[in-house]
Amino acid sequence: MVGVGRVGRQWVGVSAIDGKHLRPNWAPPAAIKRARPNVPDFIPSGSPANPMGAAAMTLAGGEYAIHGTNQPGSVGGFVSFGCIRMHNEDILDLFGRVNVGTPVVVRR
Repeated sequence: MVGVGRVGRQWVGVSAIDGKHLRPNWAPPAAIKRARPNVPDFIPSGSPANPMGAAAMTLAGGEYAIHGTNQPGSVGGFVSFGCIRMHNEDILDLFGRVNVGTPVVVRR
């Protein structure tokens, strides 16, 4: 089960994994800062407020990622700004199986 983009924030297409990050820090993309100006400019790894969770795999060609979450109840719905959100144990499993360059296809 995953969480996907909210209405108006969803995307479909083909991309590829261009980076793999364990316990990543997070800086909000411009779209999130515009929508939520009070979001801090930087949230360190390990902070309960960090939306990336245990790991993240960034996608080429944009500001999206497949990542964990520190809010497991948010998985399974239309919850993100376009990223694909997974439980931390699931992203860690996938992280070990996927290499940089692996194609990612997102369908509606």
